Amino acid sequence: MTGAKKQLRTELKRRLAEMSAEEIDRQSRIACEHLTQTDGFRKAAMVMLFLSMPQEIDTAAAIESAWKSGKRVVVPRIDRHPRRMVAVEIHRLDHAPDPAISGLRNPTEGTETPIGRIDLIVAPGLGFDRRGNRLGRGGAYYDRFLADPERKAAVIGFGFAFQVLDEVPTDQHDRPVDAIVTEHGFIACGK
Repeated sequence: MTGAKKQLRTELKRRLAEMSAEEIDRQSRIACEHLTQTDGFRKAAMVMLFLSMPQEIDTAAAIESAWKSGKRVVVPRIDRHPRRMVAVEIHRLDHAPDPAISGLRNPTEGTETPIGRIDLIVAPGLGFDRRGNRLGRGGAYYDRFLADPERKAAVIGFGFAFQVLDEVPTDQHDRPVDAIVTEHGFIACGK
């Protein structure tokens, strides 16, 4: 991990930790409204979201909206050995955090879904820039997943407005997003 990435991760995690639960909930609901109004989300039959951690933008309202409109919802499941991420379909939100994987809410059940069947991928990140660069938490799970040649889906980065930065440091293996959605709205990314 480069020093610049490590320092930026530390700063963004600190800023997220300073947000109150009420502030996270309010801004997340607004961001979820913006997300569900995008063309990509409205047209998707199967959308990949993520099960949010406590100090992260909350996707629950978008997941509920997807189900109400008849969409299928898949989320990441981390398999530590081998180090990979797969998409699994879920039908409920009450998946517990997995202490073995940095507290991620990792579903223990659900049908694995091939990436080629997903219509839209909504990806978390600690930071994004307007060119579409994404700073994750350092495990490269999303980067490996998004590099799959079977992927056809567009990728929307999902976070708070303060997480959209002028520049995010990148490495060769990093995979960009096509757009970003925050509580301030939709940002199309220019490569």
